[in-house]
Formats: sequence, C-alpha cells, structure tokens
Amino acid sequence: MSIVVRTLSERVFEIVREQIVTGALPDLLPIRQDALASDLGVSKIPLREALARLEQEGLLTSQPNRGYFVQPMSAAQADEIFELRLALEPRSAAFASTLANEADQAAAYAAFEALDSAANNNLAEVAIRNRAFHTALVRPGGKLLTTQLVERLAVLAERYVVAQLKPAGRDARAHLEHRGLIDAWLARDVPLLTERLTAHIQGTLDDLHAQFRTTMTT
Repeated sequence: MSIVVRTLSERVFEIVREQIVTGALPDLLPIRQDALASDLGVSKIPLREALARLEQEGLLTSQPNRGYFVQPMSAAQADEIFELRLALEPRSAAFASTLANEADQAAAYAAFEALDSAANNNLAEVAIRNRAFHTALVRPGGKLLTTQLVERLAVLAERYVVAQLKPAGRDARAHLEHRGLIDAWLARDVPLLTERLTAHIQGTLDDLHAQFRTTMTT
C-alpha cells in the first residue's frame, strides 16, 4: 500500500501502529525496515521516525545491532496496565462528570457513538475509538497530567482490548457496558459511574486472564 503525503511520518506511525495492534507484525522477529519501507512506499527516514515514536509509546523495543522488535504481550504487562487504569480512571472520570459542560457532554457522547458505530471486524479502529471514548470521560476534569496518563495507558491497552474482543459475544457485552458508562457519566451519578467503570475495566482484565491461561504465552 502506498501512502499519500499528509505528514508522512505521522501516517507511517498510524499504519505501523495498526499492524502492531492487530498482530500483523510478529513480536519475536526484528522488524525488517527495508522491506517495511518498500511495502509502505516510503523512504526509511519517516519509517525510522515512526519506529522511534512507537518505542517511546511502549509498543516497540530496540536492541543494539538488531533493530526494533514488537514488545511482546504478557499477563504481567496486562496486570500492570489495567491495575493502573483501575487506580486512576474511575475516580478521574467521576470527577470530570461533575465538571463537564454541555460541550464536554456532547463530545463524550459523540465519542461513544463513534465507538458504538465501529465495525467489529475492524478491531484496530474499535481500539482507537475505545481510547478516544475513555479519554473523553476524563478530559473535562481539567487535569492535564491525569488525562495524558489515561490516554497513554489506553494506548498500551489497545492490543489487549483487541485480544479481549475477539471471542464471540464480547462486542455485544462491551456495547452494553459503554452505554451504561455514558448514561451514568451524563447523569453525573458519581457512585454508579465509579462502580460501572471499575467493573468494566476489571472485567476486561478478567477476560484477559482467562485468555492468557488458554491461548497466550506469559
């Protein structure tokens, strides 16, 4: 697939990131930069910029004289990501709901609708919209560092969200849970939102634990 210039390194970043999230790039082999640049129709300069940024985001790791590797998924990393989300996100979203104005509420509902309309056969898009939705619930709190941390954790969680949604029926459950989250958030119902968001994040982690036991390697 050839890329039309937009900000080239940004577009390359998005495409490679999607390949990581969907598992198209294996995590045990070095990324062949010449071949990947050729596939994308770009030079190695924007590709290197994109790979360096993906390493900063925690999706890649680099080794001297060997290049870049996809950071392997693991039960330990899933625990760390989702435990941090549990510690930060429910309370932050609940606080933000009490401060949200009409524009904030409209933006959060639009993010919910975008997530709800994402086709489940494009799980990379679902993961991106899921991140946007969860971040929209926190942003009106006006705490920049908190919002950045929630978004960063959501980026790291995306591969796990894709893995968690693959089994049949999970998308329907996720829809109901997100519907409950936006309803409680718009109603400024702090106890109910805190309870639902905690259960939503913990439920995802519980699903992942079950999948790691059966199909993933730790």
